[in-house]
Amino acid sequence: MPELNSLKYKIILASGSPRRQSLLKELGLDFRVELREIDEVYPPNLMGKEIAEYLAGLKAAAFKSNEIPDDHLLITADTIVCVDDKMLAKPEDFAHAKKMLQLLSGRWHEVITGVCLKSNKKQIIFSASTQVRFKTLTLSEINYYIENYKPYDKAGAYGIQEWIGFIGISEISGSFHNVMGLPVQKLYEELIKF
Repeated sequence: MPELNSLKYKIILASGSPRRQSLLKELGLDFRVELREIDEVYPPNLMGKEIAEYLAGLKAAAFKSNEIPDDHLLITADTIVCVDDKMLAKPEDFAHAKKMLQLLSGRWHEVITGVCLKSNKKQIIFSASTQVRFKTLTLSEINYYIENYKPYDKAGAYGIQEWIGFIGISEISGSFHNVMGLPVQKLYEELIKF
């Protein structure tokens, strides 16, 4: 990570997502995890990337600037799935997850991750978008996946790095890692600029 060697900040990741934590580790960053509870509610007039960026900013706003030491940088993120101008959040239960996967089956959808970088002096918010296409999934494939992988913590009710991604995703345009929950390449560029 030659370019990040000059990064003068210690990183705080405000995410309990094991996928985001793993991706930051793979990027070669040392960080600590610090969580704050927020209600992930957004204004109803927002669409697509506006929602993802708003929620990433909302998560950062839970940390007041004076709570972030001078030499620290906070990273927050939120991933959403959009299909037919409808936003799919995390499923509430088995039936909800099944309904989501049936909606995504045989179609393209968009995965958007909003990211906020915040120090005690400045803040930037950006997002990345990836187009993903599922093959037509059978009911038994959908049921098997939900029963065995319990994707209740994932927007759109699936993880691309899990079984359903291996057997079900036929095409992807954009960042694979963005679909996992963090656009690592774009984050790398933004960290260098920050």
